[in-house]
Amino acid sequence: MIQFPGSNCDQDALWSLRSDLGVKAEYVWHSERSLDGFDGAFIPGGFTYGDYLRCGAIAGQSQVMQAIREMADSGRPVLGACNGFQILCETGILPGALVQNIDQRFVCTTVHLRTENRDSAWTTKCPDVLPIPVAHGEGRFVADEETLRKLNGDGRVAFRYCDETGGLTDEANFNGSVESIAGVLNERGNVLGMMPHPERVTSKKIGSEAGLPIISGFLSVLANA
Repeated sequence: MIQFPGSNCDQDALWSLRSDLGVKAEYVWHSERSLDGFDGAFIPGGFTYGDYLRCGAIAGQSQVMQAIREMADSGRPVLGACNGFQILCETGILPGALVQNIDQRFVCTTVHLRTENRDSAWTTKCPDVLPIPVAHGEGRFVADEETLRKLNGDGRVAFRYCDETGGLTDEANFNGSVESIAGVLNERGNVLGMMPHPERVTSKKIGSEAGLPIISGFLSVLANA
């Protein structure tokens, strides 16, 4: 569990791994240069460095991100949620960028996601539609036409914002993301970035297990490595 100054979803994420997925998980401070001994990494949400400059831009320059890149290149699982997704895009580990919501408002609610790629280790256990919380003001995914062509052609769009029935509507696409994209994969499929927070809904004790199939992708990626 990578911690930066300004991370605020790290405890939720850590306990979703420990208590709900049942794996050993530890915090790693952003100044660490090595992730030796770890099988995967979760980059949590928050407001790293106060989101100054751009969301995730300063965190993307942290020493630990080189180790994250090496982990991703080796085929091990890396998940970035919300600010973690922004950081992965800032470093180029994932394509595209996250910019201010279309209505310039911070949105904190539960939305619906349509699972787009059922062959990914991160999504293979996901139902067609998942209710997952969001909490962001700069979550609008943007990318150029060539990047979008590759993402769609290679099946690297993991999730899209949708309504309860799986329909893609302007209302469901609350932040204005291009093609309603809510989460994307790297070319190898072992890295997932998404703006919603699956770690907040991994136990019936807190009202929902909707995010647990996504979190279990850590184990699925390792099993397929």
